[in-house]
Amino acid sequence: MDKTEWKNFFDYRSEKCKVLVVGDVMIDKYYYGDVHKFASDAPVPVAKILRRTSSLGAAANVASNLSMLGCRTFLAGFVGNDHNFETLSRLLWERKINQDGLIATDSPTTTKVRVISGRQQMFRMDFEDVSEKNIVQFATLEKYVRQRLNDSFDAVVIADYEKGVCTEYFCDAVIRAAHSHGVPVTVMPYGQQWIKYAQADYVTPNIAKINKIMLSPISGDDDEAVERAGRYIMRKFKIKNVLATRSSHGVSLVAEDYVTHIPTKSQEVFDSVGASDTVAAIFSMALAGGLKPSDGAYLSNLAAGIVISKAGTYAVTREDMLNALKV
Repeated sequence: MDKTEWKNFFDYRSEKCKVLVVGDVMIDKYYYGDVHKFASDAPVPVAKILRRTSSLGAAANVASNLSMLGCRTFLAGFVGNDHNFETLSRLLWERKINQDGLIATDSPTTTKVRVISGRQQMFRMDFEDVSEKNIVQFATLEKYVRQRLNDSFDAVVIADYEKGVCTEYFCDAVIRAAHSHGVPVTVMPYGQQWIKYAQADYVTPNIAKINKIMLSPISGDDDEAVERAGRYIMRKFKIKNVLATRSSHGVSLVAEDYVTHIPTKSQEVFDSVGASDTVAAIFSMALAGGLKPSDGAYLSNLAAGIVISKAGTYAVTREDMLNALKV
């Protein structure tokens, strides 16, 4: 597919894609200010806050990327009944993301609060409870997923950040339900227990995540090592394909009968936060729109390059993609 056809995809086909994102929902809050002194009552720096922002994180950021490109996007996961959820809900509403699948719990809405001075992150505060939710809450979430899949979805993304949603049972239930409707599943993996993603169509790890499950670490600049790692993942965890993101070295799509290495453009890396979310989102959108996996790999690599040149969590837009394609 040439660049003109990709433009036509963003113009006419992406808005017809219907994608369900399931996983760990999060909100990121940023406080920007100056740090010039220490407190008088304790040996700690004082940040004078000048402005603050909030953005969608984790599974919510995956959904945000999809929505910004015109996809009809649905989000499912666990949240709390707190002020952070109010902020999350408002941002989802602004992005036109369906949030009917957010199940309220007694735990806090997972939130990361960062204090930034200049370009330096001074510290971070986390509000979360990663303990496994009860059987009733999981049953409610699973019921929602199954009901939604009756509405002709084009792709499902499982976004795992080990915050309590993506248990082995639940991942298996989602993958089986999606496949029963002929819907491909892309997984953003986390941790070391990848067997819970068995039978997923694609996983989208970066090199750091791959090295957590390898006996010997690999380097992102070694094509052959990345391919071997991909095939090891496919064989060991019964996963069908691997899209490995390799930072400044691009991405590699490892399938059963071929491998595609796509280099990235040389550019300054300002902030890598959210790049993995973007890769999973753009790749899944491409699958949902009927593009070849290799086209999805190319577009997701292009989108990741846009994200790492931005500060904080950033969702790429259609205009970003068209400018990058220069069409």
